[in-house]
This record gives sequence, structure tokens and C-alpha cells, in this order.
Amino acid sequence: MILPIVAYGDPVLKKIAIEIDQSYPDLHQLIENMFETMYKAKGVGLAAPQIGKSIRLFIVDGSPFAEEDEEEELDPRAEGILNFKKTFINPIITSETGDEWAFNEGCLSIPKIREDVYRQEIIQISYYDENWECHEETFSGYAARIIQHEYDHIEGVLFTDHLSVLKRKLLQKRLTNISKGIVDIDYKMKFPVKK
Repeated sequence: MILPIVAYGDPVLKKIAIEIDQSYPDLHQLIENMFETMYKAKGVGLAAPQIGKSIRLFIVDGSPFAEEDEEEELDPRAEGILNFKKTFINPIITSETGDEWAFNEGCLSIPKIREDVYRQEIIQISYYDENWECHEETFSGYAARIIQHEYDHIEGVLFTDHLSVLKRKLLQKRLTNISKGIVDIDYKMKFPVKK
């Protein structure tokens, strides 16, 4: 089932999400719905707060990045992204290392806005998958970036929070319009200020 994606301005996007346990109701169905929602919106990641649930859960599938890179010269940071489809439950990023690099990020909750965000290149993360198996892994390049972006969501942080004060001021009218539903999109959204 395709769920509406919560738009910029909704308080759920600014809350620190809570951990869940194996008894969380209909978790497998929720994860399946999140993947269906993400694919419909042509995203590479989706966090539970983006569908209105303030829980520490996000999903990723980096295949679209790999497909884009096939058309151009392969970026070394895209290595391993083709089969990068994962579910992260109660994740904890334990370290971020390497050089910071800029990438033009966007967000399904903030459609039609993309800006360069600097993030470190390598992360270590512990998390549970959809079968409640615990993992401790290291990711780099695009995979790390996708995870960092989605992890920010469960911490109540949006990619726009990483921008300079001036850049945010320049975007304010567009961000306000998004919260009011004044944006042209082709996926289902829920707007906090729409009348």
C-alpha cells in the first residue's frame, strides 16, 4: 500500500524517533508499504517519520544511483550500490570518518529542492534488519550518504538543517510553499498547512 509522505513543516519530521521492539504491530507490512511508497516516489531511502511514524526505522535501495552512473563514467563512490537494499531498525551510527564531500541531496519530504550537503565518506553502523538479526557494518561513498541522510530523519534533522543560514533564508519561501501544498509532485503527500 502506498502511504502519503509527510511534507516539510510537519512536527514529526523534527522529533527524535523512539526505538521499537519485535512486538511492534504489523512491522513487516509497514516495511513492505514503505518500500512500495519509496519506489512510487522514485526515492532511494525513506524513514518512518516521513510517513508520520516517529520510530527508529528506515529503508534504502541505492539501485537508482547505480543506474544513473551506468549512463556516465562510473563514480568510485557508487561501488557496491547496485545491490544495496536494506532495512535499518534501531540503528546507531558509531563512527563517521574520512574526508567530507559534497553531494547535491534532495528529500521526498522536501520535493523540488536540491542542495549540496557535506558529509563524511565512511560510516560504521549497528542495526537490526527486518528479521531482527543484528549487524555491525561499514559503508562508504553513496551508500554511507544515503544512510546518513535517512539516519538524520530519525534524529529529527533534515538536509536543509545542514545548509548555511543564508541558504536557508533564500529557500524559505519555497519551503513554506511545500508545507502549504503549493508544489507540483507526482506522488501522494500530506501537507501540514494545506487548507
